Amino acid sequence: MPPQDHPAWLHAERRALGDRIRERRMRQNLTQEKLAEAAGVSRDTVQRIERGTNDPRYSDLARIACALDTPLAKLVGG
Repeated sequence: MPPQDHPAWLHAERRALGDRIRERRMRQNLTQEKLAEAAGVSRDTVQRIERGTNDPRYSDLARIACALDTPLAKLVGG
């Protein structure tokens, strides 16, 4: 299924995930650049996930969760 054909609820879930990551990042006074560095991903990856514009890879989410010292389930489960 091409990305533009994703249902609205899936877009909403991705945006909510991005919001949760952004909130935790900001609470820890981290820039996107610093989070990316700590997680071992690119800043563009962090930016796309926070905006909800792509389907993030599990490994990227796991790295971000670790860098934020947050269980992955809390990030994806809300």
